[in-house]
Amino acid sequence: MNPSLLLPLAGIFLGGVFLASQAPINAALARSLGDPTLAACISFGIGFLVLAVVSVYRGGWPSGGAVAAAPWWSWLGGLLGAFYVAVVIWGVPQLGVVSTVAALIFGQVAAALILDAIGAFGLPVQPITWQRLVAAGMILGGLVLSRAG
Repeated sequence: MNPSLLLPLAGIFLGGVFLASQAPINAALARSLGDPTLAACISFGIGFLVLAVVSVYRGGWPSGGAVAAAPWWSWLGGLLGAFYVAVVIWGVPQLGVVSTVAALIFGQVAAALILDAIGAFGLPVQPITWQRLVAAGMILGGLVLSRAG
């Protein structure tokens, strides 16, 4: 493996650890508040505040022209993220963290296969290969095993 990939892989791995931890933390907040949507709103609000402070500190606030030049679909990330957080908060108490994360990862990989294959959103085309299909199938198998017995 290329050593220059180790840092990004470590960062993504840590992101996965945080994502798995975020699910039960947000579910506990939802139990305390009695409302999963409100818990998702608070989670996003805290995340927004942290990222806004970091962006201002780094001097990364965009100009009006940069905002106007962004494609319309590039603004959908927040909507998709809000759905993700809300559905995970709802799903964790019913499925547990392992099955929830396995279903999440399978959904990500299934969508990623298609997005790569069509070069969606300006990405370079990556063909669907038998190896990638087997990898997706293994993740699906892990999901099924996590619910068995």
